[in-house]
Amino acid sequence: MINPKLLNPQSIVICGASSDIHKPGGKSLKNLLESPFKGQIYAVNPKETEVQGVKCYTKVEDLPQVDCAILCIAAKFCSQTVDVLAKEKGCRGFIIVSAGFSEESHEGAEIEQHIVDTINSVGGSLIGPNCTGFLNVNYAGCFDTPIPSLDPHGVDFITGSGATAVFIKEYGISNGLKFNSVWAVGNSAQLGIEDVLEHLDETFDPEKSSRVIMLYMEKIGDPQRLLKHSRSLINKGCHIAAIKSGGSAAGSRAASSHTGALATNDAAVDALFQKAGIVRCHNRQELTTVCAVFMHPELKGKRCAVITHAGGPAVMLTDVLSNGGMEVPPLKDHPASPALLAKLFGGSSVGNPIDFLATGTAEQLGYIIDTVENEYDEIDFSVVIFGSPGLFSNKEVYDLLDEKMKTCKKPIFPVLPSIINVKDEINDFIAKGRINFPEECVLGNALVKVYNTPKPQPEHVELPQIDVARIRATVDRCKDGYMEIADYNELLDAAGISRKKSVEVSKKEDALAFAKEVGCSKDVPLVMKVVGPLHKSDVGGVTLGVKDLDTVAKEFDRLIVIPETYAVEMYPMLDGTDVYIGAIRDPKFGHQIFFGLGGIFIEVLKDVQSALAPITAAEAKEMLTKLRGYKILQGVRGQEPVNLDLYADQVARVSALVQAAPEIAEMDLNPLLGNPRYVTAVDARIRLEK
Repeated sequence: MINPKLLNPQSIVICGASSDIHKPGGKSLKNLLESPFKGQIYAVNPKETEVQGVKCYTKVEDLPQVDCAILCIAAKFCSQTVDVLAKEKGCRGFIIVSAGFSEESHEGAEIEQHIVDTINSVGGSLIGPNCTGFLNVNYAGCFDTPIPSLDPHGVDFITGSGATAVFIKEYGISNGLKFNSVWAVGNSAQLGIEDVLEHLDETFDPEKSSRVIMLYMEKIGDPQRLLKHSRSLINKGCHIAAIKSGGSAAGSRAASSHTGALATNDAAVDALFQKAGIVRCHNRQELTTVCAVFMHPELKGKRCAVITHAGGPAVMLTDVLSNGGMEVPPLKDHPASPALLAKLFGGSSVGNPIDFLATGTAEQLGYIIDTVENEYDEIDFSVVIFGSPGLFSNKEVYDLLDEKMKTCKKPIFPVLPSIINVKDEINDFIAKGRINFPEECVLGNALVKVYNTPKPQPEHVELPQIDVARIRATVDRCKDGYMEIADYNELLDAAGISRKKSVEVSKKEDALAFAKEVGCSKDVPLVMKVVGPLHKSDVGGVTLGVKDLDTVAKEFDRLIVIPETYAVEMYPMLDGTDVYIGAIRDPKFGHQIFFGLGGIFIEVLKDVQSALAPITAAEAKEMLTKLRGYKILQGVRGQEPVNLDLYADQVARVSALVQAAPEIAEMDLNPLLGNPRYVTAVDARIRLEK
C-alpha cells in the first residue's frame, strides 16, 4: 500500500531548494508553490536562508517533523538525508529526482538499495530516484513542465521515462486532454508501474476514481501482477492504453524451433496486453489519442457517420475505418435522408460521408447531428470534421458542437484541423472541457485500436480434461532436452492431442515389417522422415507417398545415412491443410501459445496468433478469425476446410498440457493436418528444462 503521506501530505520539504528556477531544486519549489498545495513548505540549502520566499534550513537535522520530501541533491548525499528524514523527522513520502544511482554505477546501486531499505523499514513510499517527480490534485512534486490543470476525471499517467512524460503531456494538453495524476517512477527502486496499478486497483472508487489510465514502460518487471491489476481495473470500468517500447532490441531467441523464432519479447507483450484488455500503442501521438477517445462515451458499435464540410479528409478517414474493420454504412437511400438533404445547400451529399460543403452552417450541422442521433439506427457514433480556410470564424459551429455533445447519446468525435486559422475558436472549444482531434486519420486509427482490443480474458477458465498423473509421470522420468518420440507421444496422448500413429525404426527389416503391417499401397501411402536433423526438409529428409515395399527399402537406405540421422519415422499419410501449434516458456510471462498456418509457410508468412496460457477453445477460435490466412482455413478453391472447433480444442489442450507440465520449455506441433474430419499432429518436438 502506498503511504498516504506521499499522496496527500500536510507538509513538504525541498532538499536542495534554490532560487534558480533553471535548476531542479528551484523549479521543484516553484512548481510546488504554484500548485494547489495548502500545507507547510520547507526548504533545505546550506548556502541560503530564504529561497523564493520560503525560509531555508541549513541542514535536515534542523527541520521540524515533515510528511514528504523532494530530494534534488547529489546522489552521494541522499542516503544520509533519507536516514535523518525517515528515522528522526517522521517523513514517509519520498520523491528523489536526483540521478547517479543504479542507472549509473555499482556504487550508485548500493546507495539506492540503502535508501530503499531505510524507507521500507518505516513503511514509507518512494518515487524515483532518477525521475521528474510526481503530481496529483493535491500538489506538484516535480521539476518539469508543463503542469496540467489537474482534474479528478482526467488521465492517470504512469511512466518509466520522465522526458517522455513531458512530451506526452505537451501533446495531450495542447489538444484538451486532462490529467488526474502523473507518476514518473524513474528507476522504480521501490514503486514501479505494477505497484502504482495495484494501488489504483485497490483504492478504486467508482464515484471518484479516474476511468482512464495511460502507461509508458520500457520494461515489464512483473507481467503477472500487471495482468492481474489491469484486468481488475478494466473489469471495474477503467480503460488502459500503453506503450511498451524496446521490443525490437529484445529480438528473437536463437531459434531451436519455429516457436523459438516467433517468441520475441514483443510477441509476449502483445499476448499479455490482449489477455488484460490493454490497448497497445506504439507512439506518443497514438497513446494520447487513444486516451482521448476513452474520455468520450464508450463505443457501442463499429458503424460511423462521417460528417464533414471537406471531402478529402472524410475519404481518408473512411479508408482508415474500413481497412480497420469498422464500417461507414451508406445512408443515401435511408428514409430519413431526403428530408435531411432538403435542409442542406445544393450540392451537399448524405451518402456517408455526409458532406455539407465548405459553406455549411452551424444550423445545418445541427440538422445532421440530430438526424444521426434520432433517425439513423444504422449508426453507432459520428466524427465531425470542420476546419476553416480562414475566411470566417468557426465559433458558432464549435459552440453548437459542444452543445450537441452534451445531449447526444451516440458518441461524437470532433476533428478541428485548422489549428492556425481558427486557433482562438479551438482554444475556446477546449476551454469548455472538450478535446480536439486535429488529424482525422490519427483519430481513425485510435478508434480502430479501441474497437478491436478485446475485453479482458477471465482469470479462471475451464480447460479440457487431461490425464495430469500420466503427464507428470512421463515428465518426471525424462531428462532435460528434447524428448524421444515415444515419450512425447505419451504426453500428447495424455493431453488428448490427436497425433498420427507412427513407428521409429533403425533397421530396414523393421521398416519393411511396418509397411506390410499397415498395408502400404497406393491406397495407403506412407511418409518416411529422418529422426535427428532439426529441419528435415532442408536435408532432403522427408519422403511422401511411398506406395510399395521396394520404395520403402530404397528410401530407408537413403534416409538413414543423412548426417545426424539415427532412425527413420514411418506413418500412413494424412491429408489436409498445414496448421501449427507451439508453446514456449518465458521466465516472467509464463507459457505463450502460438497457432496459425503451419508447414513451411510458418517460416515465410509467420501468420500466427499468440496468447498467454491458459487459453480456452472459445478464445482460440475467436483469435483464429484474425489470421490473414483465415479464409484458407475456411477452405478455398475446392480445398477442404479445417474443422475450427477441433483445431481450437487442440490449442486449448496444448495450453492445459503446459499448465500441467511447466517444465516444457519449448514445444512445436508442426504441421498438424486439418480437414473437416480431424486435426492431427504429424510432427512434434518437445524440449524439457526442469
